[in-house]
Amino acid sequence: MLSPYSLGLIEKHQLELENLTLTTQPFKTLKFFTLAIIQYLKKTALYLLAKGGWLMLLSFVVGALGIMLVTVDGPHEKHFEELVKYLRFGLWWITLGIASSIGLGSGLHTFVLYLGPHIAFFTIKAMQCGRVDLKSAPYDTIQLDRGPSWLDKDCSQFGPPLFQSENGSQIPLSIILIQVQLEAVLWGMGTAIGELPPYFISRA
Repeated sequence: MLSPYSLGLIEKHQLELENLTLTTQPFKTLKFFTLAIIQYLKKTALYLLAKGGWLMLLSFVVGALGIMLVTVDGPHEKHFEELVKYLRFGLWWITLGIASSIGLGSGLHTFVLYLGPHIAFFTIKAMQCGRVDLKSAPYDTIQLDRGPSWLDKDCSQFGPPLFQSENGSQIPLSIILIQVQLEAVLWGMGTAIGELPPYFISRA
C-alpha cells in the first residue's frame, strides 16, 4: 500500500505532466522532446549495429546497383526513368499525407490544397469528355513542379465519349474512383505515417 507521501508525489507528477505543453512551458517541453529524440536515435543505432548487419549489407548492394543503373548506358534506361517517375509520384503523395498529418503547427491540410482539387478536376474533365482514360500513365497527376497533362487538353484529343446518355455524359462514380484511388491511398498512408513520430516520442 502506498503511503500518503507517495500518493502526493504521484499526484504532483501527474499535475506536472498535464501542465507540460508547448504553450505553457515551451523550453522545458523542447528540452524533453530533444532528449526523447536523442534516446530514440541512440536505441535505433544500437539495434542496427547489433542486429542490422544484413540490413546494412542490403542497403550497400541496393545503393551500388542504383549508382550502376544511373551511370551505365543501355536499354534499361527507359525502364529506369519510368521507375523514377513512379517513385516520385508515390513519394509526392505520401509526403503530402505526412505534411497534412503533422501540420508543423501551420494547420496545413493537403487534402484541401492538393488531393481534393485533383479529384475534382479529374471528375469534371471526365464528365466533360465522357471518358475516364485521360491519364497518359498512373503518375500523370498534379506534382510539385508540374500539373497533369490531361488538364489543359481538349476532349477531342482523347476520342469520342465512351459514356453518353440523353442527359449528357453520365460516368458511374465507381469508375471515377478507380482512376483516383491510388493517389488517395498513398495520401492516406502518408497521414498514417505522420502519426507515428508523436506516438514513438510519447512512448519513449
